[in-house]
Amino acid sequence: MSDHQRLEPPQSELTAPFWDATRERRLLVQWCLECDAAVFYPREVCPGCLGERLEWRASPGTGTIHAVTVEHRAQQPGLASLVPYAVVLVDLDEGIRLLSTVVHAAPDQVVIGRRVVVGWEPLSDGRHLPVFELAKP
Repeated sequence: MSDHQRLEPPQSELTAPFWDATRERRLLVQWCLECDAAVFYPREVCPGCLGERLEWRASPGTGTIHAVTVEHRAQQPGLASLVPYAVVLVDLDEGIRLLSTVVHAAPDQVVIGRRVVVGWEPLSDGRHLPVFELAKP
């Protein structure tokens, strides 16, 4: 277990499949069956075509850093031991964008265009928070 305590995201009926998969360290992405597009964050209708036929699909969790900022002051007290840490927008290969952090890397190594792969940070209830690690070159 890590030496910091994040605020833990809530789970709802809509997001339950996503969070249940994280217990097994699997990343799921919602997919619209009507326009064949990935959807994130979890929704009841597709934001692109307003289709209601959505399913969950496994994602390899690979992507590219779209934007990065380095936090030199913790944005919540439970993250103080991580300062400085990189907050990133990651473009997953499926075409969606996730807000997360990059772990196990010095902030100066976390740059736009760098490839990343999903990693997992345990939460107190058995779920895992998807975070990212730098992909091997």
